[in-house]
Amino acid sequence: MVDLRLLGYVVAVAEEGSVSGAARRLGLTQPTLSRQLGGLERRLGVELFERDGRRLAPTAAGAALVRRSTALLAEAEAAVEDVRLAADGRSGHLTVAFAGSGINGPLGAALGRLRRELPRVALRLEESFSDTEMSEGVLDGRFDIAVQRLPLRDARLTAEEWWHEPLAFFLPDGHPLAHGLGPAPLEDLGRIPLVLWPREVSPQSYDEIRALCAQAGVVPRAGAEGRSVQTVLALVAAGFGGAVMSQSHRALRRVGVVPRDLAGTRTTLHLVRRAADHNPLVERFRDVLADVAAGRGA
Repeated sequence: MVDLRLLGYVVAVAEEGSVSGAARRLGLTQPTLSRQLGGLERRLGVELFERDGRRLAPTAAGAALVRRSTALLAEAEAAVEDVRLAADGRSGHLTVAFAGSGINGPLGAALGRLRRELPRVALRLEESFSDTEMSEGVLDGRFDIAVQRLPLRDARLTAEEWWHEPLAFFLPDGHPLAHGLGPAPLEDLGRIPLVLWPREVSPQSYDEIRALCAQAGVVPRAGAEGRSVQTVLALVAAGFGGAVMSQSHRALRRVGVVPRDLAGTRTTLHLVRRAADHNPLVERFRDVLADVAAGRGA
């Protein structure tokens, strides 16, 4: 294998047209460069340069080596740049899992900013309706980071609070509760059937709504079940009941549905990653998310 340094010498001589000019450019003495080129020619068994008037010109073999060397040196430089960018969290692959409530809120702005500022990052997005699935995906390496409301409690995970917002009560627009003033009291959860997530789909969300009902001292009545946000809202619009979801789902503006903040509630989006993972790209993404949460641009 030929040292890249020697290939650089060959290219420099070809571009300068002389050993002396190439030596000055490379910071070498002329005898040292001549000795290096002579050794390379003996090793290859060919002459690389011939005199053409006052200049040195590549032979046919030399021209072939110059072409190859130029491409190899450019590729080597690109590889070094890729390493630097990866170490700085500016290139590589990043897989982000998120719930619908996240993408409807500030997460969308953060992802757009990441895409603009880090064009060398291959960003893959995975939507999930299951908090359990997202946390487990981070643990087994399918996801680099998850933006979710209710992470698993596991010592192998790091979960930090990122964004806070109220829960909202999404109501059929024909129901009297939809036209109340101000936030809806928790007691309203007992005044209309509820459209719920099946517990096997999202046990944390299901248990959260049950806990709110218990806090209000009401017994919930199940009106229907939906396995996606769009289905839940469609069932609400059709009059099957009200649904409790994060406020950011207001952005969907479903016809026939009126959202009201749910008094005394707050939900939190967490950034969930592996505790032992020090991927600089994940750290860079966290910086972007922190800026968006602080209102420092999107």
